[in-house]
Amino acid sequence: MPNFKIHVSKDYLVFCAAHFVTYDGVCEPLHGHNYRAGVTVEGDLQDDHFVLNFVTLKRLMRKLVDQLDHLTLLPATNPYFRLTHANDEITVDVGDRRYVLPEADVLVLPIPNTTAELLAQYLAGQLRVELRDVPNLTACEMTVDEVQGQSATYREAWR
Repeated sequence: MPNFKIHVSKDYLVFCAAHFVTYDGVCEPLHGHNYRAGVTVEGDLQDDHFVLNFVTLKRLMRKLVDQLDHLTLLPATNPYFRLTHANDEITVDVGDRRYVLPEADVLVLPIPNTTAELLAQYLAGQLRVELRDVPNLTACEMTVDEVQGQSATYREAWR
């Protein structure tokens, strides 16, 4: 049976966010990116001859990236981070550094590190939740660019 794909990558599918990652037990400095997201969904054609309407996919992706925009992204399960919530603030202790951030400016994600790879996986999972009632979709491929020429892609089968 034929399989079709549609792809969306628009100038407005961006989010500006701060983060820092750990690697080899080292924590890099807090910094930010102007991330860009792009997505490909695969599936059989529906009765209306679409895999999924482009307008629907663009609106969903815009909603998802807007939820990450202008926030500090923190991993909930990083073994090197100790997150404390108190008095509308989040304190991050990592190594010999301590950051105290307004809770309203932070999004704690259910991931172990805020790498582009895991942000792509997170966004794919969020998109899957949004599209859970669309039975013809068979796979998703999400790309997150940190900067032009530097991106990570996550792909998963949806059935």
